[in-house]
Amino acid sequence: MDADVLVVGGGLAGLVAATEIAAKGKRVYLLEQEPHLGGQAYWSFGGLFLVNSPEQRRLGIRDSLELARQDWFGAAGFDREEDYWGRLFAEAYLDFAAGEKRAWLAALGVRFFPVVGWAERGGGLATGHGNSVPRFHIVWGTGPGLLAPFLRRVRELEEKGFLKVLLRHRAEEVLVEGGKAVGVTGVVLEPDPVPRGAPSSRRPVGEFRYLAQAVVLATGGLGANLDLVRRFWPERMGRPPGRMLSGVPDHVDGSGLFLAERAGARLINLDRMWHYPEGVENHTPIWSHHGIRILPGPSALWLDATGKRLPPPLFPGFDALETLRHLRNTGWDWSWFLLDLKTLAKEFALSGSEQNPDLTGKSWLQVVRNRLFGPSRPVRTFLQRGKDFLVAEDLSELMRQMDALAPGVLDPMQLEREVKARDRELLHPFSKDAQILALRGFRHYLGDRLFRVAKPHPFLGGRGGPLVAVRLWTLTRKTLGGIQTDLKGRALTPKGEPLPGLFAAGEAAGFGGGGVHGYKALEGTFLGGCLFSGLLAARGVAEGLE
Repeated sequence: MDADVLVVGGGLAGLVAATEIAAKGKRVYLLEQEPHLGGQAYWSFGGLFLVNSPEQRRLGIRDSLELARQDWFGAAGFDREEDYWGRLFAEAYLDFAAGEKRAWLAALGVRFFPVVGWAERGGGLATGHGNSVPRFHIVWGTGPGLLAPFLRRVRELEEKGFLKVLLRHRAEEVLVEGGKAVGVTGVVLEPDPVPRGAPSSRRPVGEFRYLAQAVVLATGGLGANLDLVRRFWPERMGRPPGRMLSGVPDHVDGSGLFLAERAGARLINLDRMWHYPEGVENHTPIWSHHGIRILPGPSALWLDATGKRLPPPLFPGFDALETLRHLRNTGWDWSWFLLDLKTLAKEFALSGSEQNPDLTGKSWLQVVRNRLFGPSRPVRTFLQRGKDFLVAEDLSELMRQMDALAPGVLDPMQLEREVKARDRELLHPFSKDAQILALRGFRHYLGDRLFRVAKPHPFLGGRGGPLVAVRLWTLTRKTLGGIQTDLKGRALTPKGEPLPGLFAAGEAAGFGGGGVHGYKALEGTFLGGCLFSGLLAARGVAEGLE
């Protein structure tokens, strides 16, 4: 026996599982195919879903477990027999988010930006999709800040001899003997000093075979494998896009899912995905088809490729998947944001640790400067270098530039009519425009008024400076299905029975149970799902080894 436990995958879920198990005195091997630990979490904005937190209460946000449960289940829409464990995971995760989650992270040294964000604001009904209140807690230091305490624990446990990290080890098969997972085989890849996130060499220089009492798969999803995204694209979302951008590095290829299936585990809900309709091509790509998501405030006009405004409640930041579904039925792969520079300066942010050097670098001065006197440097760079960003002094010139990017698609008369109609609604304190009514309501929240929502004003007439149009593409991100597990993280077979010795956590497990989010997520729940499912898998493994 080489180790007590093998953990495959060095992302956040794998780090949590490996360090929790090793901290109990068990010998753990952590296998990671890339040259770096941290996985996708390193690139994340660091948002975490918390319920009734001190940060919320300080801002006057009245949240509760009951309200969070209403929102979660309204978004998830669980309706399948195989949702049984996903439902139980959802209940357990909500208790975690309203209970021990924040204290556990605080004990590890994780701190939060004091202003709570309001993501996925909803589909318009109390019982439907969306967050009723702001719950998006940004880790001070973003993704790297969240990873830091777990990487520190890795080093400490390595020094004590309980944990061994094996980089460039690509698992290719789970060894199963007598119906029990007993180890992992694979190849050792050649050293490759590529920057984090860049495609790394797949040339093997050796093989390995490790035996253990338990195997934990934390191998991630399939978001970078565009062929698999199209293969599992759900019919309910329309036709898959001809052109997509990738929001995750190339190694997020889905191979770990099928490794589990070959071992006898059940894969479920692979047609449930979380992709964004607000992707823009990265001007300095790191991985293949590298896209960045715009984190929009709610004021921009969202237009389809022809210039027709999207129907309510498909406004920026409200309901990502419903907006994507609508756009996939327009017949075009892209859509547009239209706003002015003043609104953009207040409302535009970009997702990811590298696009938020102020928060990632923990610079209060830069945070205040960017949020109050934006746009931030990364946003300005996209304005100057981004292929999808257009700036013009008047609407006619802007429409000319938009048409030049996609000749013959835009209907200028339609677009002009949409913008002028919207502006007329701002000439009086009343309105029938649902987006404008929402903007006025959002500004009652201090966090939105200070950092996120511009004071409503007409886009035409020059009051807000030059006009801006941004062409948007589908950006792949998360797999909401995966290996079905129980609440102990044990991988289940097609018969619903635990496969002895095999566990799963993180995105590979649909963040728990094979689909804790159901059809839709509430944001801030992916990193948290890695934390929670990693914890439960570690506890399940430890229980099995006692």
